[in-house]
Amino acid sequence: MMGERVRVGVVGASGYTGAELLRLLLAHPRVDITSVSAQSSAGQPLATALPAYFGLCDLTLETVDTAAIAPRADFVFLCLPHGASHDVAREFLGRGVRVIDLSADFRFRDPKNYERWYGVPHKAPELCAEAVYGLPERNRREIAPARLVAAPGCYPTAVQLGLVPIVDGGLVVPSIIADCKSGVSGAGRTAKREILFSEVAGGLRAYSVVGHRHTGEMLDQLSRAAGRDVRLTFVPHLVPMSRGILATIYAPLAGAATDEAVRAAFETAYTGEPFVHLLPVGAEPDTLHVRGTNRAHIAVSADPHGGRVIVRVAIDNLGKGAAGQAVQCFNIMNGIDETTALGGAAIFP
Repeated sequence: MMGERVRVGVVGASGYTGAELLRLLLAHPRVDITSVSAQSSAGQPLATALPAYFGLCDLTLETVDTAAIAPRADFVFLCLPHGASHDVAREFLGRGVRVIDLSADFRFRDPKNYERWYGVPHKAPELCAEAVYGLPERNRREIAPARLVAAPGCYPTAVQLGLVPIVDGGLVVPSIIADCKSGVSGAGRTAKREILFSEVAGGLRAYSVVGHRHTGEMLDQLSRAAGRDVRLTFVPHLVPMSRGILATIYAPLAGAATDEAVRAAFETAYTGEPFVHLLPVGAEPDTLHVRGTNRAHIAVSADPHGGRVIVRVAIDNLGKGAAGQAVQCFNIMNGIDETTALGGAAIFP
């Protein structure tokens, strides 16, 4: 497919993730966006639902009709609510269209784990074992030939990037605390009282302290990396900013693991990775410095007083935590340079 253009449909185009995905795809030199769909706003010009696209895209939002979309698409991105991608993904795959799903619907190999964390039976359990978990830094080889890729969640992306090198290397005891802060776009575009400006501005609060759905995804993937069960306490917080995640992660050091050994593990894991950057000693990740990008900034310190490693990771929840990572997977699946449409510095200030 080198040199060919790829016909792409975006399903669920009117939400925050869909909007960010369109921003990236419109700048992609190998993509033709042939369909944008959103059930709730079907019939509207895209630029009415998303005024940022006035003059950039003249497509009209369609209903989510796989039979109508599939003949015009080689790939579809599904930006649908959790639980809504099961049947849609199956139908597109049956029509020969490759799928990148940005919901949680195919992130678990065992459909029983999906049911445990999302509270409903999986409607396409036969696809769970086939779906490839779309974290390129771990699964690049498996992503390339896949028909179905499950893009990771935003919190799990930040936490895994901050833990896998040292969990995999046995440098920490896998009893972990992940203290994470996220901007309000992580809650989606639907109107909700708890994310109104006057409810959020000037405040800071934890939510879903026990049993957040992303906990299951983290446990599943980190246990695979560790080769045994991992214990994890994950506490998310809502911060009065539009976008971004800062994860501060604590794990007990194993044996005589040193600061040098911990840092070396990150250097080994991420040397050559285009989007994951271990910051110099003394520098701290800041969500503002990755805003609008597919980058992850990481700092790591071994705390001799507490006997723990402290990892800090900043990503954009709509970038590396969603749409950017999905485009990175798309590039890998099409033999396109991984950084295509994903370069550039953060939007600063």
